[in-house]
Amino acid sequence: MTFKPTRRHAIGGMAASIATPAILSSTRAYANNPTIRVGHVSPRTGPLAGFAEADEFVLKGIEASLAGGVENNGKSYSVEIISKDSQSNPNRAAEVAADLILGDEVDIIAAASTPDTTNPVADQAEINEVPCITTDCPWQPYFFGRNGNPAEGFQYTYHFFWGLEDVIANFLDLWNNDGVGKTVAGLFPNDADGNAWGHPELGFPKPLAEAGFALTDPGRYQPLNDDFSNYIAAFKEAGCEIVTGNMIPPDFATFWAQAAQQDFRPKIVTIGKALLFPSVIESLGDRGDGLTSEIWWTPTHPFSSSLTGESARSLADGYSADSGRPWTQPIGFKHALFEVVTDVISRAADLDDPMAVLDAIKSTSLSTIVGDVNWDGGPVPNVTKTPLVAGQWQKRGDLFDLVVTTNAHAPQIPLGGELKLLN
Repeated sequence: MTFKPTRRHAIGGMAASIATPAILSSTRAYANNPTIRVGHVSPRTGPLAGFAEADEFVLKGIEASLAGGVENNGKSYSVEIISKDSQSNPNRAAEVAADLILGDEVDIIAAASTPDTTNPVADQAEINEVPCITTDCPWQPYFFGRNGNPAEGFQYTYHFFWGLEDVIANFLDLWNNDGVGKTVAGLFPNDADGNAWGHPELGFPKPLAEAGFALTDPGRYQPLNDDFSNYIAAFKEAGCEIVTGNMIPPDFATFWAQAAQQDFRPKIVTIGKALLFPSVIESLGDRGDGLTSEIWWTPTHPFSSSLTGESARSLADGYSADSGRPWTQPIGFKHALFEVVTDVISRAADLDDPMAVLDAIKSTSLSTIVGDVNWDGGPVPNVTKTPLVAGQWQKRGDLFDLVVTTNAHAPQIPLGGELKLLN
């Protein structure tokens, strides 16, 4: 096996040579039982921790499925996953990604959960020439948030998820209701997601106007805002019957409590990010009933794992049995992230050559537990899309259930019920 140095290895080697012989940095390439190291960055703590709620369960299952190694070109490779917490902070995400790349010398790095995690990790991978796969972030804030050029793309970083065009189309389907006026209140934070969702050309304003909806957007608010009174006043004055936006859970909880206090009573509330998780809905009590959101993945999605063979239902039920908690959407995408990584490891022509690993990523054509992942023909280079639907949290007895109420853009995903307007 021939070790092929990259810019990352040159930097890491110079740092290592201060304390140890440089040859130690490449020892793994000549080991009798070679190990592929996979770095993983996720927001285990902080305001985005809901995205990582199932990390421990998913990683435990992935490690069990890979315990026997991964076959590549007739040889078995051990896979070591090194997972680090971004603390929901983009600067911390960049820091731990650099540590994984330069300190732990991972061969592939993976990340998930909003552009606050995916973008800084991908940027570190691009700079240090390490293959990177990410998910759980709409492709526009991932690609354009990193100053991506559609004519060129990136070399080392690849992403799978849906886009703003998909979430907008699904939201419009939710809102086209005879009993609801086409007046929309916009809540967009001053962060990568909010700036993308509120962008006049690439985000919500233009397609909403084209569909006949009037959007009231009072401007960006700072995350962890404690007073939405001015926004609520503007929405009431405009007669808004629909509320949309992209918020972290603490911000939505603050807004929704103040909306009740100030007698703002919209008929539909459709919020990305904050309303994805059962823990958030449960914390809202009865005022969580009827809230709506995009839906990336459910136990009823008709897909199965390429790695374990289990269905979406089986994976979700396994999490609930293990944790005592309801299933949560990121389970599917966290699992799929390692499906793709494992598939790439098994197909790469030369696991010591990052360019060969990149060639394997580019040629991916894999049916995963979230749908097909194939980077041939995405909306921009380095991006491939997965299906998206939308629906509503409906209280059934003492429990909340996330019900798919519109699937026009992904009819293979079954409907679960009809949309009910808020009281």
